Amino acid sequence: MPALLDVRDLTIGLGLARPVLDNISFSVERGETLALVGESGSGKTLSCRAILQILPKIARIQSGTITLNSPGKPALDLCGLEPRAMRAIRGDRISMIFQEPMQSLSPLHTLGDQVTEVLYLHRAMGRADAQAAVLREFAHVGFADPERAFRAYPFEMSGGMRQRAMIAMAMVAKPDLLIADEPTTALDVTTQAQVLGLIKSLQVETGMAVIFVTHDLGVVANIADKVVVLRRGRVMEAGKAADVLGRPAHGYTRALLAATPASPSTEVLEPDAASGDAILELHSVSKTYRLRARAAWGSPALVAACRNIDLSVPRGKTLAIVGESGSGKTTCARMVLGAERPDPGGAILFRATPGGDPVDIHAMSPAERVTFRTQLQAVFQDPYSSFNPRMSVGDALAEPMEINNIGQRAERRDRAIQMLRQVGLDASAMNRFPHAFSGGQRQRLSIARALMMDPMFLVCDEPTSALDVSIQGHILALLEDLQDQRGLSYLFISHDLAVVARIADEVAVMRGGIVVEQARPSVLFNHPVHPYTRALIAARPDADVARKIDLKVVAQGAGDPEGWPEAFRISASQVPPLQMVQPGHRVRCHV
Repeated sequence: MPALLDVRDLTIGLGLARPVLDNISFSVERGETLALVGESGSGKTLSCRAILQILPKIARIQSGTITLNSPGKPALDLCGLEPRAMRAIRGDRISMIFQEPMQSLSPLHTLGDQVTEVLYLHRAMGRADAQAAVLREFAHVGFADPERAFRAYPFEMSGGMRQRAMIAMAMVAKPDLLIADEPTTALDVTTQAQVLGLIKSLQVETGMAVIFVTHDLGVVANIADKVVVLRRGRVMEAGKAADVLGRPAHGYTRALLAATPASPSTEVLEPDAASGDAILELHSVSKTYRLRARAAWGSPALVAACRNIDLSVPRGKTLAIVGESGSGKTTCARMVLGAERPDPGGAILFRATPGGDPVDIHAMSPAERVTFRTQLQAVFQDPYSSFNPRMSVGDALAEPMEINNIGQRAERRDRAIQMLRQVGLDASAMNRFPHAFSGGQRQRLSIARALMMDPMFLVCDEPTSALDVSIQGHILALLEDLQDQRGLSYLFISHDLAVVARIADEVAVMRGGIVVEQARPSVLFNHPVHPYTRALIAARPDADVARKIDLKVVAQGAGDPEGWPEAFRISASQVPPLQMVQPGHRVRCHV
């Protein structure tokens, strides 16, 4: 019986340059998962776009075939299909989840309207039936309130929430083949584990095949039956997942495995003496948003993004905040940056000099605020969208100094070149534009821009989440070196526990706007107490096919807080206190 999809000797070129894909061959059977693995620029995404015939205009298929063999239907050579026939295939027999949901979703339509459109086009469903099917799919992919998500616009949701909507859009029509291009990159580990479990369950129910593009070998070990390793448009190694991950034959595959972040260490370290010099303190900080009502005459809804947060960042150290999308991590960061004002009764204090008097960030005078903006800078999750695409790198780096009237043009240029060299780039980058750099290079540029004002504190909001594992390691090493050289303090936001275990001195775990557990990494990862913390650790995938994610542990901790064990249960009327269970280890629970 022929494979559901068979790609043979596929070669794709861009203009007159040498082929960017060179004789690529792979196949996937019904109910099977094939993982395409490799770094950025290896040809993974281009291979998948060729299947759906959505290549860039400059790209041309020079040779090869792509054959779809759906059960009970004649074989189709997708390379030779007319555009109208290909449109009937997309979204119905073959669906694709794209990596960047904000670029794939319409900002003018609600998520519900965009997902139901698939059912209108390919299943001829009525409005009521389509809405019911979409709400069920939204619940499957982890929306806590599917009806609210159905009515929301993309810009009203976090990056992780938008990705869930994209996954629901691809899966709602139950396609024969699902192409998933880095679909879990922007998701927290618990949602990632549940989505991987959902894809597997759908395969069992429908016989759907999956092509999974990823740079995370832990994900590959949990979902893939076969693996194809790509580098610079060529296949380096291919075979069963157990063989490729357990006994890699090619040096490039071994290098990818070596670069994969290890699971949090099981080594128990003695806690350092607590520093009495805190550069940043949050005291009883809460943030409540008012959402528009469903009807014009209705009352606005109140959403508590953060509730009674008490945190402290010692000078020269790193405090990491981990948790799922919507847990309040980024809201905390925005309040620290002064972009959001906390509810009355809370205070965020910044102490610029050791032993100096703290200043309330949200009660500063205009002169104090100008100084504060030079002392505290941000590194964002998506470096591409945080740069002006029309400004050269040199102008983008010099802009903060120009806004604050610091230095002359020559001094700003010299400072920019100095910062580029400090982050591992050279002066030739000055006249180039952001689109000319890879993701890892753009993140280095983002760090360089943050350092232009010589800050003492950096807020890093998921700075490595969208990067390849090898690039991720380079960025973390850079941040560690900068902290050692400059004495920087970090507020580091992430959903990757392996990253947190490497860089953090203290970890706060958030769920639903509340800190549920806090300790040093060595304590938290070896002796987790709260069920949600245990779920985060259990959901972290390992690059070992013999160590699958325990979905039962994940489901218990990542489920409804009212369903947690009684000592940890959280409801609308009752929230347990955050209590010290041992020195330096606090857990939200009843004694």
